[in-house]
Amino acid sequence: MKKIISLILISILLSFGLIYKSSKKSEAIIIYTSTEDYNMNLLQQRLNETFPNYEIVVEYMSTSNIATKVLEEGSSSECDIIFQLDYSYLDKLITADRLAHFDDLYDLTVFENDTITASNKNYVIPTTRNGGCVIINNKVLEDRNIEKPTSYQDLLKPEFKNLISMPSPKSSSTGYMFLLSLVNAWGEETALEYFDGFSENVMAYTSSGSGPVNALSNREVAVGLGMTSQAVDKITKGNNELEVVFFDEGSPYALLGSSIVKGKETRKEVIDVFSYIYTSYVEESCKTFYPEPILKDKIFNVENFPSNIVYSNMNNNSLTYKENLLKKWKY
Repeated sequence: MKKIISLILISILLSFGLIYKSSKKSEAIIIYTSTEDYNMNLLQQRLNETFPNYEIVVEYMSTSNIATKVLEEGSSSECDIIFQLDYSYLDKLITADRLAHFDDLYDLTVFENDTITASNKNYVIPTTRNGGCVIINNKVLEDRNIEKPTSYQDLLKPEFKNLISMPSPKSSSTGYMFLLSLVNAWGEETALEYFDGFSENVMAYTSSGSGPVNALSNREVAVGLGMTSQAVDKITKGNNELEVVFFDEGSPYALLGSSIVKGKETRKEVIDVFSYIYTSYVEESCKTFYPEPILKDKIFNVENFPSNIVYSNMNNNSLTYKENLLKKWKY
């Protein structure tokens, strides 16, 4: 009987909130990202160190899947923060009213002018300028007695048959930025005709931007069109077979940003984490992985990262133009 009475008393106290767990963590904060594993791991580490009383989960998902899920689920999505997503996808979410407006909470004048657009101002924090390059495996070239390419036209030569890897523009923002850069450089008709010949030498169009770097590291191909940061990471970790080169058309690039899913900005924990990304992590990731210009008056040097990069013309980088251009992509 005493045991029953004690249980009843505990139940009453709990119902009035007089007994609680003082160590209880806040509701989890979920971050979706399509960034590289090394950047994702460092972000998770820093957030754990900075917010030991918050439960924070940094979850990898492809760029298109992030956009699709948030577009379909809106404020009911488990996602609170989107970290480092391509601007074209963020613009789509802004148009669909899926992202929170910051109301000038953050000073965006600290970022390079071309990273802020009229459509994304106060919805997006610029996070990364993600440049692309031509990556060569000199060992594969040497073994096959192939001369190092110095232009996109060289990649049409028959000796490169099945020795080139590129991400698909339809599934990868990295692949699309190469397509757009050549369209802007040569005109749409000439660029699409070029890819008819180029595709004859492609071993496979990969679904993700990391595919070419992995194929190069495994000596499956001799040339890959991929992200400079990923190639540099492999070189720094000891792969001296790889070399980063740029052709005359320059380095294509994509701008990546971070946002809060609409409806999640009412949680203090979400704002705390997002503000940390703005005040601290954007600069740390530039110093550590992505030194390409995004913050005004700040120059970062990363080991083995090329300097004085000349960038491609990336005009017409709108979602509408992208959708229309990809309708003409055959591969």
